[in-house]
Amino acid sequence: MNATNKPINQKAWWLVLPVLICVAFSAIVPLMTVVNYSVQDIISPERRVFVGTEWFAAVMRDDELLEALGRQLGFSLSVLLVEIPLGIALALSMPAKGWKSSAVLVVVALSLLIPWNVVGTIWQIYGRTDIGLFGHALASMGIEYNYTGSATDAWLTVLVMDVWHWTPLVALLCFAGLRSIPDAYYQAARIDGASKFAVFRYIQLPKMRGVLMIAVLLRFMDSFMIYTEPFVLTGGGPGNATTFLSQYLTQKAVGQFDLGPAAAFSLIYFLIILLFCFVLYNWMQRVGTQQVEVEQ
Repeated sequence: MNATNKPINQKAWWLVLPVLICVAFSAIVPLMTVVNYSVQDIISPERRVFVGTEWFAAVMRDDELLEALGRQLGFSLSVLLVEIPLGIALALSMPAKGWKSSAVLVVVALSLLIPWNVVGTIWQIYGRTDIGLFGHALASMGIEYNYTGSATDAWLTVLVMDVWHWTPLVALLCFAGLRSIPDAYYQAARIDGASKFAVFRYIQLPKMRGVLMIAVLLRFMDSFMIYTEPFVLTGGGPGNATTFLSQYLTQKAVGQFDLGPAAAFSLIYFLIILLFCFVLYNWMQRVGTQQVEVEQ
């Protein structure tokens, strides 16, 4: 009974029980297994030795891991710097109503329907100088391009591939945010004689803050966990130019079968993603709050 003497029905919590069970088996149980492996030296299925935080210390001293982390951060930040402005520009240029709007939405969303391994295969062929349209066009213009032999070309190819694949997601989110803005705001802007840039600066961009936050977090998390596309396209090469954290982890766990260090690295990987998402989320929240205070 609460203060208003009304009975509280707790039976509704039973409706959440299936979700809790699914989360437990899909996330919590595997996570606890990884935590268990991270503090043990697994010599064989029957022999395990408790080593405490030894694997965590070893992983943090790994130079290859630190290099992969640097490449990963550079790639993820580059993705955000390119895809967010490009997605906003694409959303602003899309028709707002009518059949043209529906047609453009379908065309824009086509790349999102392609599986990740197929995207890598497409760009693997597309970038070849002998049969690929992109590689042959660059060669015809006298530009030396070889994503299998040049580290810079490989890194840029992976970046362009990711931009091509995922910018439509940002554009669709921004388009949804633009369509949710009431017409009264635009009418007031026309009465005041506001320019297109002023409308974007003071009406569209603030009203898209929520969807932009979702877009930034989704694209950061996904780009930070990228694996399939660069693995299919370059295999992590040439050298280690496109070996990101997920590929390094796979090499540790599957290639070398170092389950202890791989488990410790997985937990560190997970905490890094949580930390950066927390920082990005709070930064975007603070930017939005400051904007509202300035407008008031």
